[in-house]
Amino acid sequence: MEPDVFDPNCGSREVLDLIADKWSALILYALLNRTLRHAELRRTVGGVSQKMLTQTLRTLENEGIVRRVAFPVVPPHVEYSLTPLGESLSPLLVELCRWAEIHLAEIQAARAVSA
Repeated sequence: MEPDVFDPNCGSREVLDLIADKWSALILYALLNRTLRHAELRRTVGGVSQKMLTQTLRTLENEGIVRRVAFPVVPPHVEYSLTPLGESLSPLLVELCRWAEIHLAEIQAARAVSA
């Protein structure tokens, strides 16, 4: 039996909320197959504030999706990468982004008609 994702108490709904969040999805996509520092992530994910990036990274780290490695140097050096759990999202993120690129013109056209 599949979980009832429409039930507000369903645990899978919390996971969907986490990975479907605008900033989470973009950050996870930015980290596909690479490790980035905070400033590199902020440049890569245009438009995200430092506060929102930090908050989202902490949430993703607490959920076991992103790994944070701090190096004991001055100034501080911190790197972020996907954990194996986060890497398991890679095929889904790639397909979601591919779908968005393929259908962008259709969505823009629909927006123009409804505006």
